Amino acid sequence: MTQEFRKILLDGYPILTEKVGDRLVAKDGRSVAIEDAIHLPPVEPTKIIAVHLNYHSRVDEFITKLPPAPTYFHKPLSAMNTHKADVVRPERCKYLNYEGEIAIVIGKHCKNITPEEAGEYIAGYTVANDYGLHDFRDTDAGSMLRVKGSDTLCPIGPGLVTGWDFKNKMIRTYVNGKVVQEDNTDNMEWDMHYLVADIARTITLLPGDVLLSGTPANSRPVYPGDICEVEVEGLGKLTNRIVTGPTPVSDRCGAQPTETEEVISTAMGGDWEHRGRRAATGEGAKHYKSKVEK
Repeated sequence: MTQEFRKILLDGYPILTEKVGDRLVAKDGRSVAIEDAIHLPPVEPTKIIAVHLNYHSRVDEFITKLPPAPTYFHKPLSAMNTHKADVVRPERCKYLNYEGEIAIVIGKHCKNITPEEAGEYIAGYTVANDYGLHDFRDTDAGSMLRVKGSDTLCPIGPGLVTGWDFKNKMIRTYVNGKVVQEDNTDNMEWDMHYLVADIARTITLLPGDVLLSGTPANSRPVYPGDICEVEVEGLGKLTNRIVTGPTPVSDRCGAQPTETEEVISTAMGGDWEHRGRRAATGEGAKHYKSKVEK
């Protein structure tokens, strides 16, 4: 049996509530209609870890092969955002991509466990959108720090669902009501239990920590004014609006947003793993004229 818990602002205080029908009910009996609630992130992690490639549709889109084992990157806590909040595309940036995902939430101190034991250490699951700001891909391709870690680029929610079975569940992303990503969790190479056990071999996972489990094919840019939603069967729907940041990315220091073949190819649907040695291929290649010899 599943249960869903949401953290909201109630009378000005952060309160954990349980979803009961179309209302959110606090332990003291106070309740609010879901549509009227001001949501907060449902968990408080000490770290957010994300897997690079996992869904076979994404691997095929990138015209690549999976590595022998998962690879990961880290999103700073300051990137965390919530259901119904705005996601900021900074001024002077153009390539902000959605990536609908399922987030694994750790329930207790987790270290050196087997995949078979991992379920005992998972508190539950929630929905996430692992936005990527590809304008910084040229300089941060290795760390993904600004690409995936800029402020607001990790909304999760609306709630934490316990007792949910991740097998054979549909995940869909919508932009302005249109389905733009659609896949099934059975098409992941590494399941939720494997990912938790893999990370916990060398990194201690603590209660509330979040692992993002990968996105299906067809991640594409969104634009200010767009409404982006991620829906997972049994976990609900995470909704966010894209807005323009109030302050442009400064040109007085640091790497600047770029619009190279690699940036465009990745943002529009195709990887360029042989950067600088051959022209990019895949869907993204049709959006620019290559400057690299075939």
